[in-house]
Amino acid sequence: MCPRCGHEVLAKLADSPVPGVWEVHQCRLCLYTWRTTEPARRTRRELYPAEFRMTQADLDNAPEVPAIPPLRAAR
Repeated sequence: MCPRCGHEVLAKLADSPVPGVWEVHQCRLCLYTWRTTEPARRTRRELYPAEFRMTQADLDNAPEVPAIPPLRAAR
């Protein structure tokens, strides 16, 4: 479960170079990303700070993230 929004669908993005040490997960809804070795307040929904939690309404009303502008031409 996502610590930030409570969504159940997660993706595993990476494994540690040393097998079994850590994994990186990402929520498929809010895109919150964390490594399994982070403190419980960052990885467990019930301990995640309430002021940073998100609801579906928060996500629906979130401003659009600005696009990255194109690179400038070399001079």
